[in-house]
Amino acid sequence: MTEVPVRPPFDREAAVALAAIADQLEPVTPETISAMRSRGTPLDLSDDALADVGITRRDLAIAGYNGDEITVSVLERAGRTGTGPGIFHTHGGGMITGDRMVGVQQLLPWIVEHDAVVVTVEYRLAPEFPDPYPVEDCYAGLRWTAAHAAELGIDPERLLIAGASAGGGLAAGVTLMARDRNGPRLLGQLLICPMIDDRDTPVSTAQYPDEGTWVRSSNRTGWNALLGERRGTDEVSVYAAPARATDLSGLPPAFIDCGSAEVFRDEDVAYASALWRDGVQAELHVWPGGFHGFDMLAPQAAVSQAATAARDAWVARLFGA
Repeated sequence: MTEVPVRPPFDREAAVALAAIADQLEPVTPETISAMRSRGTPLDLSDDALADVGITRRDLAIAGYNGDEITVSVLERAGRTGTGPGIFHTHGGGMITGDRMVGVQQLLPWIVEHDAVVVTVEYRLAPEFPDPYPVEDCYAGLRWTAAHAAELGIDPERLLIAGASAGGGLAAGVTLMARDRNGPRLLGQLLICPMIDDRDTPVSTAQYPDEGTWVRSSNRTGWNALLGERRGTDEVSVYAAPARATDLSGLPPAFIDCGSAEVFRDEDVAYASALWRDGVQAELHVWPGGFHGFDMLAPQAAVSQAATAARDAWVARLFGA
C-alpha cells in the first residue's frame, strides 16, 4: 500500500459537516455514475427555492455543439426591466453528473444585489458525450447569450462567466475559446475550485486519495470519462484541460479559489501563476482546511463565510457596484 504524503488537515468546523455526510459519500467509479445521476445532488436548486427569493426561471432550447438541441435556463429578478450585468454559468459535477441548476445558489445574491441575469447551460455529460461535447456545448451557450443580450436585458460589456469544479474547468476552457475564436467579450472569469488538469501529477492529488468529497480516484473517473485513452497524453486540448495552455495572454480578469485540503489545490494555484506570468489580472484564494465544496456543504463555517464574502466583493468590483 502506497503511503499517503503528509497533508494539510481539514478545517475543524468544515470537518464536522463532512463527517455528517460521510455515509452518503461513495466511491466515484464508472459503475456508480448512473446511480449518482439518479439520486441528484443537494446542490441542485428548485423553482420553489428561487421563488422564495424573488427570482424567476424560464427554460429555452438553443443550438449546442453540431447544432444539436440543448437547454438553457434564464434566471432574473421577478419584475425586472432594463439592462444590467449578465452571468453565464457552467455547472459542476466532475463532467459526469449534475444539471444546470447545480450550484446556482451561489449566484442568487448577485441576481438580487446587482440586478444580474443568469444564463445557465445544460451541457451534455461524459462518458456518453465525451470531449469536446461539454465545452463546445458551453461555448455555444455563451455565444447564444451574447447574441441575445439585448432581449435578455444584459449589457454585453458586463458579461461574466462563472463555474465551480468541473464547471470552473469548463468556464476556463470557454474563456480560452472565446479569445481564440474571436468570440464574445467577457468581463471576467470566476473559477471556483476549477477542475483543469487531467494529468494527475500535482502533489495535492496524491495527498487526498480517499478523504474528502472529490478524491483522486473520483478525479481519474471524471477525466477518463471525458477523455478516454487520451487522458494524460499530448492529444488533450487546452479547452478540455486549461492547465495545459501555455499562452494565457489576452484573457479577462480571473477570480480563482480552492481549499488547501483538496485535489485541485495545486493545479489552481499554478493556473493563477500562469495568468500573472502572461499579464492577466487574477485574484487567488486558497482557503485553509477547505475540502472540495466546503463552502456549499458547510456554509456556516467561518472559512466558508470568508470565501463567500471574497467572491461577492470581487463580483461587486467587477460589475462596478
